Amino acid sequence: QLQASGGGLVQDGGSLRVSCVASGLTFSSYAMAWFRQAPGKEREFVAVSRRSGDNTFYADSVKGRFTISRDNAKRTVSLQMNGLKPEDTAVYYCAASRTIISSTMRNPDAYHYWGQGTLVTVSS
Repeated sequence: QLQASGGGLVQDGGSLRVSCVASGLTFSSYAMAWFRQAPGKEREFVAVSRRSGDNTFYADSVKGRFTISRDNAKRTVSLQMNGLKPEDTAVYYCAASRTIISSTMRNPDAYHYWGQGTLVTVSS
């Protein structure tokens, strides 16, 4: 089970941190990712952290502004979002997968477990 938290309302250019706590799975065996879904749009990849946390990858749209991190001891993955823009407004979902590879890590279908989502709203 994945439980996301930390969403909210922030102004254009502001910062927010969302987090996700895992239970019932061997956290360190899973790649952890964040996706987002804006109203009327498909779910899109935001960032992923491989099992050890040493390898991270980002969507071009957030690179340089967002940072994904994980704490395997606390079974937590976080997404620090700086320089937020109105187009970042979406429900943010954490996801876990044991089997992703480079060619599949941006595909939601590659992830086995999903959190319930947390809403991030950026006002202009």
